[in-house]
Amino acid sequence: MRMQVLELAGNAMRDNKKTRVVPRHIQLAVRNDEELKEVARAVTIASGGVMPNIHNLLLPKKTGGGASNRYPCFPMA
Repeated sequence: MRMQVLELAGNAMRDNKKTRVVPRHIQLAVRNDEELKEVARAVTIASGGVMPNIHNLLLPKKTGGGASNRYPCFPMA
């Protein structure tokens, strides 16, 4: 299990373009893996931070239009 956590933390480190594994990478690795999440559900990782969660209503809406749709109040010349 240790090797799996280190491998996933290394992947998180590489995704964030860092050179050292920090507690944040371990937190991301554990919380994004279903099996590890279940095993470590009551574990607090010091300096791990929180998992990012943006509510769907706050995300920008995807529209099919281009630049003309972006600013409807200002006519394109």
